[in-house]
Amino acid sequence: MTETTALSSQIAELLVEEGRIDREQLEYARRVHAKLPGTRPLVSVLRELGYVDDRQVRQTLQHRRLDLRLGDLLLEMGLLKDSELQSALALQASRPGAKLGHVLVDNAYLSEDALLDMLAVQLGIPYLRTDRIEYDDQLVKRMRPGTLKRLRAVPLRSASGEVTLVFEDPLAAPPLDDLQQLTGATVSLAIARRQTIEAALTQITSTRDPGVRVTENEVVRKVNELITMAIADGVSDIHLEPLKDKLRVRMRQDGVLIPREDLPRDILRPLVSRLKVMAGADIAERRRHQDGRIIFEHGSNKIDLRVSFYGTVFGEKTVLRLLNNRSRLLDVSEIGMTPRTLENFRENVLDNPSGVVLVTGPTGSGKTTTLYGSINYLNNPNTSIITAEDPVEYVIEGINQCSINTKIGVTYEETLRHIVRQDPDVIVIGEIRDKFSADTAIQAALTGHKVLTTFHTEDSIGGLLRLLHMDIEAFLISSTVVCVVAQRLLRRVCTHCGEDHELTPDEIRRLGYNPAEVRRLTFRRGSGCPECNFLGYRGRVGVFEVLVLDEQVRDALINRKTSFEIRRICNQSTGMVSLLEDGIVKASQGHTSFEEILRTLPRLGKPRPLPELHRLLGVK
Repeated sequence: MTETTALSSQIAELLVEEGRIDREQLEYARRVHAKLPGTRPLVSVLRELGYVDDRQVRQTLQHRRLDLRLGDLLLEMGLLKDSELQSALALQASRPGAKLGHVLVDNAYLSEDALLDMLAVQLGIPYLRTDRIEYDDQLVKRMRPGTLKRLRAVPLRSASGEVTLVFEDPLAAPPLDDLQQLTGATVSLAIARRQTIEAALTQITSTRDPGVRVTENEVVRKVNELITMAIADGVSDIHLEPLKDKLRVRMRQDGVLIPREDLPRDILRPLVSRLKVMAGADIAERRRHQDGRIIFEHGSNKIDLRVSFYGTVFGEKTVLRLLNNRSRLLDVSEIGMTPRTLENFRENVLDNPSGVVLVTGPTGSGKTTTLYGSINYLNNPNTSIITAEDPVEYVIEGINQCSINTKIGVTYEETLRHIVRQDPDVIVIGEIRDKFSADTAIQAALTGHKVLTTFHTEDSIGGLLRLLHMDIEAFLISSTVVCVVAQRLLRRVCTHCGEDHELTPDEIRRLGYNPAEVRRLTFRRGSGCPECNFLGYRGRVGVFEVLVLDEQVRDALINRKTSFEIRRICNQSTGMVSLLEDGIVKASQGHTSFEEILRTLPRLGKPRPLPELHRLLGVK
């Protein structure tokens, strides 16, 4: 019997002794447990059978204290998987002094509430679920603010005179005898959120500790450090978010926002002022939202950052978007399309002499990469290519690129009016924003130009329907739009720590398949390692839905068929593969995971069998 199995059995016996379950129920649960694959805890089986619930298990553990490690307790309560615990422990080992609980919360393995709930069970103390602690002023004076700040504790006094010290980390608390001598009363412990403790300590010390002024050199160094870190990690956005008691720093890496560090609140104003100076914004204006641009020199490269300042109740939130944080542009053959999709896109779309090509998807889905890859493919000495972009993210030799600048009157409307007079073969419109830009794209295509542009819609069919809802005539759409590419970027499973993940019947069902028909489906899942910063993912993979319009689809548009009918016609007549289906194929090849598919891709219909998808996409 393993240590974990023995612990689970011990907890189950306690549940019998406490009268939560009877012996017959326990024996039946053990027989069920023995037949289950994997290492699911016995307590989890008892809960699934409906014999006990989480509240009853927690009460039993608090009444009958066991010497439990936090990780084991989280496994028993089903809040953590063994692979996640091992990843978190490895991450903790790589960060000397880091506490397991902080690692688990900071890396989104579980919520802070769930962690503190279990710590309270482990230590047998109450968890105060509150955002504000009404501390005792007399106790604050007696214990001194500096001591409380060092202990990371806030004092409360009950009606009976007993003192409760609320800790951020009770495991680091001094012995009870020392605390009782310090307070002159009987002491009990409690636990609360880090943010709650921090807010109370800030209030306690704000009128007593003058604070230390942040120097200009420290601010400059911190700004440079944050941007350099983001560049090194391939981050797309830096978020500097003022909260009540701190400045939170998060960075969007591989499409997911990840907490990086918390800075003291007193650095907020000088940090924002420094960024405003760099971005050319008004440092005296703190109430209105502002935008700016920073060209940051990093080694031999210049990184273009767009900066947004947004007023909130706690101060100005700042977001920095790194526009060209990539060593080179990707060729259209490298963006991640499967062989048959890429062949179709090149031959029937890019090589087509005219028409509108729409690249759709939400912000951060890789539309710009696909657009620039297509431009590169079309770029040759015999072709005139002109762009209207906001902003120009990559400068390509041989292309006439225009960056929108509303401050000097170079607006989208003004630029699009002049763009067709430049005798272009290919027109690139950064984004269709309104009816005017949509009309311009359609009219340019009608006069024999090829138009490439991006659009914010859920999928390819949605791109066509949104044009209809913008009051563009159906016959104009059907006669000019050549192709709609919908895409997403999914996190790529780390190649160093990826391991096989055989989907359960429930997971197969959630993909849209019938578990009775698909008995075995194996994807990959990262367990976390130093190479991927213990996230289980490193890099991203593109997923595409390429709709090349044929006569049947054009007729369906003119007749204003429903989106369901248009999608059915596309699948039957064009062989279009949906975003979900392409994602399933990419996952079956080990590129991405089941969790990424559910997190990112729309599920608008039942996917076709995997062998048929492999045939349609030209993959093995």
